[in-house]
Amino acid sequence: MNYSVSMLQTKSDCDTIIGIAKSERDGLIYRKTGLERQLSNAASTSVEIDTDLASATAELKALQTVVDGLPEGPTKAETQRKIKKVEYRKFLLEERKGNYGVLALLEKEYDIACLQKNIEEAEAFITSIEDQKATLN
Repeated sequence: MNYSVSMLQTKSDCDTIIGIAKSERDGLIYRKTGLERQLSNAASTSVEIDTDLASATAELKALQTVVDGLPEGPTKAETQRKIKKVEYRKFLLEERKGNYGVLALLEKEYDIACLQKNIEEAEAFITSIEDQKATLN
C-alpha cells in the first residue's frame, strides 16, 4: 500500500512512528511464534489422539462382544465396568480432538498466515517511513 509518508516533515516524527510500528510488528512476531509452537504441538497431539481414539473404539467393540456372551455374574459386572471406563476415555478423547483435531490445525495455520501478512505489511510501512526520513534534512 502507498502510505502518505510525505506528510511527515521531521525526523523526530518519523522516529516516533517507526518506534510504534516496530513495537506492533514485534508483537505480531511474538504471537506468530506462539501459534507456530501450538501448531507443532497440536499436529503431534492430533495423531496421538486419533490413534488412541481408534484403539478405544476397537476395545469398546471387543468388550461389548464379550459382555453380550457372558451370563450374569461377577465377570459380566467387571466387564461392564471396563466398558464404562473405556466409554469415558473415548468421550475425553473426542473432547480433546476438538482442540487438537484437523479443524484446530487449520485454524492455527490460517491465523499464522494472516499474522505473516500483517508482519510483511508492517515491514513495508516501516521501510516507507525510513525512506521518507532519509529524504529529510
